[in-house]
Amino acid sequence: MRRIAHVALAPARALRALAAATATKNHAEDTTARVETTPRYKTLADQRQTMETVGFIGLGAMGAPMAWNVRGAGYDLRVWNRTTERAEPFQDEGATVCSSPREVAEGADVVVTMVTDDDALFDVLEGEDGVFAGLEENTVLMNMSTVSHDATARAADEANRRGAEFVDAPVSGTVGPAQEGVLTVLVGGDDAIVEMVTPVLEAMGSDVVRCGPVGQGTNMKLFINLLLGGVMETFAEALVFGKAHDLDVDTMLDVVGSGPVAAPLLTAKGEAIRDGDFAPQFPVDLLFKDLDLVLDAAGDAEVPLPATAATREAVNGARALGHGDEDMAAVVRFLEETAGVQVRDGAR
Repeated sequence: MRRIAHVALAPARALRALAAATATKNHAEDTTARVETTPRYKTLADQRQTMETVGFIGLGAMGAPMAWNVRGAGYDLRVWNRTTERAEPFQDEGATVCSSPREVAEGADVVVTMVTDDDALFDVLEGEDGVFAGLEENTVLMNMSTVSHDATARAADEANRRGAEFVDAPVSGTVGPAQEGVLTVLVGGDDAIVEMVTPVLEAMGSDVVRCGPVGQGTNMKLFINLLLGGVMETFAEALVFGKAHDLDVDTMLDVVGSGPVAAPLLTAKGEAIRDGDFAPQFPVDLLFKDLDLVLDAAGDAEVPLPATAATREAVNGARALGHGDEDMAAVVRFLEETAGVQVRDGAR
């Protein structure tokens, strides 16, 4: 059974009025016609039940399997990707491939964006062919990309100004969990709106964690990636240190796996480093981008993060050596280079 965690729920606010309210005269003897318009959704429950069409923008390594899982959950799917060949397989399976982000938004109840960074997000949101140009009133714009807090706030403001709703829902997990539909989804938004889109989120993730109002999903994602980057870099340092002192790699990994620091992440990345397997699950370039976002946010809050700053420099060192498109475990290659040792003899 999928679990929905609740963390510091923001007070729910009602949906914007969707139609004019009933007008009456208060006169006991007169029968005055009641004037009503038919709202798009009469109740919150009605709106949730009518969320049948999902637009998905960004079909990269993470976005594509997430979109497939939405389609597999039975939703009508509208997709767009900057490189059209990535969208073509979806058409073969009954999804609508759109010519622009605007076209995606024009026919969707929920619009998901899953792109690389702030610039990529606003490239698909703004302009005459952007999402905002086609966003209908009461549609939910749901950004699942990892972007800055400022970008999240700006996107939310623009969506709300157009009468749409906004949820930030970045994901924690890599390509494997995305394919299996077991990502952790970190959600910021009004409780009522999040409740409406939860079935869509559950198509992509096994844990839907409510983090608070809009922006808190983004903050939670930066929190977890701060920790992830620091653990990865420190683990790589430890392996290089051990190798420099002639410790056997397999023995080091056995000790890590059986001791108090045992963790699935260390097991998986340790084996990858030992085997020289740096096929990207979470690329070095994206880790660097996220650590930049963390440090910018820390600066705004006047929170010193010296270890994270050092981690970013090591990650940037791996990028400088040409490993930016490899898995984040390739940070070990920068450390090997600077130490003059290889964790595994003959590692690629």
